[in-house]
Amino acid sequence: MIRRSLPILLLCAVLAPAAARAEQDQVQFFSNIHVSPGSEVHDAVCFFCSVDVEGKATGDVVVFFGNTHIASEAQHDVVNFFGHVTADDNAVIDHDLVSMFGGIRLGENVHVGEDMVAMFGNVQSGNGVTVERDRVEEPAILFYAPMIFLVVIVVLIVREVRVWRRRAFLRSWGYPPHP
Repeated sequence: MIRRSLPILLLCAVLAPAAARAEQDQVQFFSNIHVSPGSEVHDAVCFFCSVDVEGKATGDVVVFFGNTHIASEAQHDVVNFFGHVTADDNAVIDHDLVSMFGGIRLGENVHVGEDMVAMFGNVQSGNGVTVERDRVEEPAILFYAPMIFLVVIVVLIVREVRVWRRRAFLRSWGYPPHP
């Protein structure tokens, strides 16, 4: 029974994203998404690639392990994990702008309609940048300093255990050997 249903389940898993995909959405793996001027996309989701919006994004722009470039308008959220977000001069992001483990560079007169969050990254903004609600910036040092401390502690513990084991081995071996 399981042997007959496995190919059917695998086929459904492969075809499910294609059935759920809307006409104006773009979802890519390892292939960049480019929205040319004068055209629009609803949702743009990209894994291990970048999104370049020169036209209009009417939905969300979500990027994992890549960069995001907004040249004109994003009418909803822009979210980026492990990459950089760049908004050109006079660009508009109507809702939230979120960057995790990456940087944000905003040009002159950029408008963010709601919140801007930069977690563990840096923000460079030009003159006239407006953020309607909250602006949260947490520098990377708040994440990396405790991580470096923990790595140093683990390295020291491993080193001391190896030294202790080496000394115990040499004690039991009778080094140096008797003449």
